[in-house]
Amino acid sequence: MESKKYYTNNPPIDPEYVSKITNMILSEASKVIVGKLDVLKFIIITLYAGGHILLEGVPGVAKTLIAKTIARTFNMTYSRIQATPDLLPSDIIGTFVYDPKTGDFKPRKGPIFANIVLFDEINRASPRTQSALLEAMQEKQVTIEGVTFKLPEPFMVIATQNPIEMEGTFPLPEAQLDRFLLKILVYHPSHEENKEILRRIHFIEEFKVNPVASAKDILLIRSMLPHVKVGEEVLDYIVSIVEETHRHPMVKLGGSPRAAIALYLCSKANALIEGRDYVIPDDVKYVAYPVLRHRIILKPEAELEGITTDKVISDVLSKVPVPTPGVEG
Repeated sequence: MESKKYYTNNPPIDPEYVSKITNMILSEASKVIVGKLDVLKFIIITLYAGGHILLEGVPGVAKTLIAKTIARTFNMTYSRIQATPDLLPSDIIGTFVYDPKTGDFKPRKGPIFANIVLFDEINRASPRTQSALLEAMQEKQVTIEGVTFKLPEPFMVIATQNPIEMEGTFPLPEAQLDRFLLKILVYHPSHEENKEILRRIHFIEEFKVNPVASAKDILLIRSMLPHVKVGEEVLDYIVSIVEETHRHPMVKLGGSPRAAIALYLCSKANALIEGRDYVIPDDVKYVAYPVLRHRIILKPEAELEGITTDKVISDVLSKVPVPTPGVEG
């Protein structure tokens, strides 16, 4: 697909273009990935909204394959970092090395200098290394021995973690989890999806995934987000959802203003994908679970009663009145 002209000032809103390019990305990724359309779509929403995403699931549910495949649909740079306890910050951001020809020290940039960075098993990295990565995510820059380097744009981290095997891991603190725009739970495939995986297993490497979107496409779509309309009723709906997370009896700490911002941005991105230049309540409800599930801290007794963050979000959505349809702002 030919890239549109890249506008820097007052870009036009073109939801049809966003929807078309998204469908092309999903179509290419589906050559390799069986099912998981919602997971793929949430990764795209994260990229459009300018954030980072955390994929959580047990081994063998294709978290790494999903990240690698979606990265191949973009004509952008990609790198993969395998987290281990002995991984150092310099292994991620880089360092200065001595050049005997010139007698100077020159920067050797690390794998963080890519448009899409897959950080596999993030909870296996030490807190110091996690902090170096999360600083890059927040600031979109890194500092190597006192010298600051800007990261490429667009820039997105896709991190994965296994919630079951905790030995030798360093779980992310809540404040660091909050830096991820979305947290996606990757589940086991269905019976039919498992059968289709078996049918494809010998030919999976033969499926050629073609890049269908460029960095300019993504930056153009991002420049449309401020112009997506959000009515006052929908704004109230977003804020009320976050406020209601604080009132749930099983919640120790509810969503912060950053949670409301994430709901706002992701709802806008989803509206564009659905072919609209305005947000409706269904956009907010669709992104609510991945936006909020890692931003809610439950009370200790919640686990004893089988209460999960997703159950809390379900309760919250059922309590907050949904605005009347047809409000476009």
